Amino acid sequence: MEQVLTLTFITGLLAAMMRMATPIIFGTLGEILSERAGVLNLGIEGIMLMGAMTGFLTTLSTGSLWLGVAAAALIGALLALFMAFLAVYLGLSQHVSGLGITLFSTGLAMFIYRLSVGSPVNPPTVRPFTQMAIPFLSELPVVGPAFFTQYTLVYWAFLLIPALWILLYRTTWGLAIRTVGENPLAADTVGINVNLVRTLCLAAGGALMGIGGAFLTLAHQNMFLIDVVGGRGWISIAMVIFGNWDPVRGAAGALIFGFLDALQLRLQGLGFNIPFHLFLLIPYLMTVVALVSVSRRAAAPAGLLKPYRREEKG
Repeated sequence: MEQVLTLTFITGLLAAMMRMATPIIFGTLGEILSERAGVLNLGIEGIMLMGAMTGFLTTLSTGSLWLGVAAAALIGALLALFMAFLAVYLGLSQHVSGLGITLFSTGLAMFIYRLSVGSPVNPPTVRPFTQMAIPFLSELPVVGPAFFTQYTLVYWAFLLIPALWILLYRTTWGLAIRTVGENPLAADTVGINVNLVRTLCLAAGGALMGIGGAFLTLAHQNMFLIDVVGGRGWISIAMVIFGNWDPVRGAAGALIFGFLDALQLRLQGLGFNIPFHLFLLIPYLMTVVALVSVSRRAAAPAGLLKPYRREEKG
């Protein structure tokens, strides 16, 4: 117990929490943007995996980490546009379309990766992002190394939280998005192009998901593995519900999950005589408990999962 209460342990735990939460924050914000417009994107797990693979291979071939991030965002947006074609324009089931994209993306990611690098004994690696210390703030005790000595994409993720909140609740665009998600018929009546808004939100959300995937191979790790996403897409969907479709609350849920994930890793390192599987279970078990506690009062957008056809108007 004395090892847990040291400043070194606490600082490392908080720093790891930020890193563990970052890909989930990107995924959560992207999913919130999609669902606020009325589309459930169950393709998130596959999109994050394709983002991880595309970002890694682009960086491996060009040597540029930022080109890797841009490529991950692009592939995420393209896959989300495919989701828009299926669910928004063809009116197919959002559940089936999203799961289909996840299955398709998983197979495609492995195929492209194997085609590009083969099956080497030692997987290729890239030089990952280095941590950037914010002057003065990084020198503060405990919080400085934990919060202000991080990867650039970590800062991006946390800056996007208030940015998306402002977009949704303080701008005309945000009002249009929320109206489309709540009552697409009313939105169409006042001249809002429902399908266009949903398509743009899906594309932007997909780009964020792709960046979240790229973080895993360009910062959190420095290689691509087929299980690198590890269910973080599904956790992101859970955080959307936990946060009641609000960016700030959803990100708070991602931070809680990140904290628990970081905690279980560090507890394993302390050598407790407990099977490591129980430590791995902690963040997921607490996620289920949290979802059960908030699910009754969670209020999804009224237009979620409902395709819209203009000919239905009137």
